[in-house]
Amino acid sequence: MTVNDAVIKRIAQLLKEKKMTQYRLEKESGIQHRHMQWIMSGKSKTVTLSTVMMIANGFGMTVIEFLNDDIFLFENLNVE
Repeated sequence: MTVNDAVIKRIAQLLKEKKMTQYRLEKESGIQHRHMQWIMSGKSKTVTLSTVMMIANGFGMTVIEFLNDDIFLFENLNVE
């Protein structure tokens, strides 16, 4: 799994856990709808750290809390 795939899965997981819509996340994070759609569809091949920070903030958490999931363990990712 790529890092981008892991970010998509983590976003989906948190949306479900927090009973939050993607639209609300976009508003809370300041990420434009088109960009979020690009990320969630997997068309974006490089999700930047600043984008991850904005997403984490939209969830009301730090980037460390966002990344604190086994999905981001090195052995679970294809890192190039």
